[in-house]
Amino acid sequence: MQLNSHSFRVRYAETDQMGVVYHGNYAQYLEMGRVEWLRALGITYKSMEDNGVMLPVISLHIDYKKSALYDDLLTVETSLKSRPLVKIAFDYRVFNESGELLATGHTVLAFMDKKTGKPIKCPDYILEKLDN
Repeated sequence: MQLNSHSFRVRYAETDQMGVVYHGNYAQYLEMGRVEWLRALGITYKSMEDNGVMLPVISLHIDYKKSALYDDLLTVETSLKSRPLVKIAFDYRVFNESGELLATGHTVLAFMDKKTGKPIKCPDYILEKLDN
């Protein structure tokens, strides 16, 4: 399905004393990819929340292939796994500027009503944008 690429540089604070990116930061990198995937579709997390929709992560999986290093230019490729219903699933690939695959990931998020905290179906405005 739709693919979006987002590039950014590794900051010093994201690394250990050897200049290697701490593994926990990859969850944030995937979030950056997901947020930019939605933004490219014309949707922001803020607008969803303003419309009463929350999107919590309910599953996160990352496979590490090679270390990212301080000051590396990374690219997160984010793609939608399947048409969303009550859940939305994304696949990710993280590359360095040499094109080496550093990590792959997968997340599942649930659409939730902000007021009730109950699951809801994917909003129609998202489905309409996916259809265009």
